[in-house]
Amino acid sequence: MNRLLALSPLVLLAAAPAGAQRPPFDTPAPVAYLEDLSSGAVLYAKDADRRMPPASMAKMMTTYVIFDMIKKGEIKLDQKITVRPETWQKWHGPQAGSTMFLSPNEQVSVENLLYGVVVLSGNDACVVLAEGVAGTEEAFVNLMNQRAKAIGLKNSQFGTSNGWPDEGRTFVTARDLAHLAKATIENYPDLYKKFYSRRDFTWGQTMGGNAITQANRDPLLGRVNGADGLKTGHTEEAGYGFTGSAEQNGRRLVMVVAGLTSFNQRANESVRFMEWGFNAWRAKPVVKQGKRVESADVQLGDSATVGLVAPRDLNVTVPAGSSAAMTAKVVYQGPVKAPIRQGQHIADLVITSADLGEQRLPLVAESAVGEAGFFGRVWAGLMGLFGA
Repeated sequence: MNRLLALSPLVLLAAAPAGAQRPPFDTPAPVAYLEDLSSGAVLYAKDADRRMPPASMAKMMTTYVIFDMIKKGEIKLDQKITVRPETWQKWHGPQAGSTMFLSPNEQVSVENLLYGVVVLSGNDACVVLAEGVAGTEEAFVNLMNQRAKAIGLKNSQFGTSNGWPDEGRTFVTARDLAHLAKATIENYPDLYKKFYSRRDFTWGQTMGGNAITQANRDPLLGRVNGADGLKTGHTEEAGYGFTGSAEQNGRRLVMVVAGLTSFNQRANESVRFMEWGFNAWRAKPVVKQGKRVESADVQLGDSATVGLVAPRDLNVTVPAGSSAAMTAKVVYQGPVKAPIRQGQHIADLVITSADLGEQRLPLVAESAVGEAGFFGRVWAGLMGLFGA
């Protein structure tokens, strides 16, 4: 059910009659995508739904599954996993790509293996972790695809835990990678902060017995304020890619670039893309936290309606230095069935403009609504029967 807003203070968004044109941006990346998670605005999209090999960006899905298992109590960070000699044999040496420098029969905690995956992009760490928590890498890949489907990745499929080339069985899109990043950040904020923003990690030894420290390949860390993730990827087939995120002044952006031709080009384009997102666009306030925007009809509740309020200060994203004529409506599937928790997300404030598209902001229940008693349910049934 859609509820259109009548004239209200929201019309202040239309501060000027002229529409706001998108700020210009161009990139040599064949695939690029940038979204402001704070408003849901897609700031830039270039071939964002093209299926492509993710290379090591697939490790974001591996990490998501492990985060999910930790949150559910299925595994623990201090749980030890033994490196199978067969796995070590396959995933060590120059032919095995990025490595954590694990040793055969070594016992390594889930926590350290996660650092090996996220910070070091270790192909060995991915497979050891997958085998340790699911029995086989194939069983773990099934979990990856199940979770991918559950969070709404519409054009992605995984065939390995580490993104190693597999004759096309593994593919993603830039839009899906951004959605995966968003789900990781929002569903597991503490684990995200702990693992993804680490600058380097030390594991393994050289032949001379010296500890091996490797830097995080994230090109935004230390170069863009508020940068805190996520994952690079590179194979000959995929080129150089990166999914990244940063937060500044309450705005969180997620970006994806793919198909670039060199390490340096990826680094420079990633920084330039993210800085454009923050500098060429700004947040415009819409509704203050706690303010009632509308009310929603309630089905079989002890109240016929429930107020819809902003769970936080809600902003839309507009080009810097310009105003946009926008329309707003409240959208929800209704009537909303009781019981309803206070603060439950039950509706969206959808703000649209001709040039900028749709931005969807959450609205939550102002108060709890319990289920109707016996007579209330009977009365509701009679009203439904007679079309009242």
